[in-house]
Amino acid sequence: MSHTIEAPPGQAAGPAPATAAPDERIRQVGPVRKLLSRPEFGALAGAVLVFAVFGAAAGSSGMFLPEGIVNWGTVAAYLGILAVGAALLMIAGEFDLSVGSMIGFAGMMMAIPCLYWGWPVWLSVLFAFAVAMALGGVNGWLVVKTGLPSFIVTLAFFFILRGLSLALSVLLTGRTIISSHDGLVLQEMILADPIVQALFSGHVLTGLFNALARAGLMAARADGVALATGIPKVMVWWGVLTAVGAFTLSRMRLGNWILAVGGDANAARNVGIPVARVKIGLFVLMAFCACLFAVLQVCDAGSAAADRGLQKEFEAIIAAVIGGCLLTGGYGSVIGAALGALVFGVVQIGIGYTSIDNNWYRVFLGGMLLAAVLFNNYIRRRVALGR
Repeated sequence: MSHTIEAPPGQAAGPAPATAAPDERIRQVGPVRKLLSRPEFGALAGAVLVFAVFGAAAGSSGMFLPEGIVNWGTVAAYLGILAVGAALLMIAGEFDLSVGSMIGFAGMMMAIPCLYWGWPVWLSVLFAFAVAMALGGVNGWLVVKTGLPSFIVTLAFFFILRGLSLALSVLLTGRTIISSHDGLVLQEMILADPIVQALFSGHVLTGLFNALARAGLMAARADGVALATGIPKVMVWWGVLTAVGAFTLSRMRLGNWILAVGGDANAARNVGIPVARVKIGLFVLMAFCACLFAVLQVCDAGSAAADRGLQKEFEAIIAAVIGGCLLTGGYGSVIGAALGALVFGVVQIGIGYTSIDNNWYRVFLGGMLLAAVLFNNYIRRRVALGR
């Protein structure tokens, strides 16, 4: 039945206008499609799968008791610190392959001044951060000013920093590893420095863990002290960096700049975004994360070595890719990268709780990388592009 519109006096009535077709640009998106479009969905699914597998294979071995959680959580936290910087840098469309060498270099730059030059530990830590971040700035400046791929520039720095670590260590100390007696001295110096001790060494919530142990809620030693001595500082740093990185990417103008620079640097530059500053700043952040990794490791082990950080650059990139970061830039998630690091920590330590040969860990890394790339490309085509 057709409807008519009542016309004013003296005018003929006509048919009612047809209802306008809905605009495709404002179509409703279902919750499943929203979930699939999130960059961290693949990492979340992988984490659930890994926890399920190891829960079934090693659930009774103590892996998920507090002391077991601290073990694999510590491994995940070290990698997670690097993954935060790697994820933001990849979202901006760049890579940093010098991370592993930077770890060894920064560790020696912390240990040598306080052991051989008589510097206080806090000043040695500041020196290590200053040198590392300056080198990160040089990395970024060369990438921006020369237009060379960051893969090539940072690969060159990978060899330069590894060589500098070894050569300077031998020149200044006559050795490439500071350990044994020197390590004991370094550990005592770290424990005697209240600033470094508060920021980088030891655990938090130790009293709470001991109280739970005395109440019978946690495993304890014969003297009543908890087997899990608390939450390591590295896990606290990981949580703080992940929270700041995720908030910056999703809620701040800088996060929009990072996404825009990775999506199309020329278009970002044309709308006034300081592309060079953003990229150089992210290379500095990556160097900061590598130095933080080194400082926390030196404080934990009481030693330094010029060859530390081997292959950490690749593990950080893999964690970021598993977390949803595209190799082409412009898309990714810091939370996803943190989940990718968590998957690594669970697998690396979880294998030790089972009868699986540890050599399979590298096979797992390669398989997870390939699966993540394929999955991310699929989701990007079918969901992000609306096909």
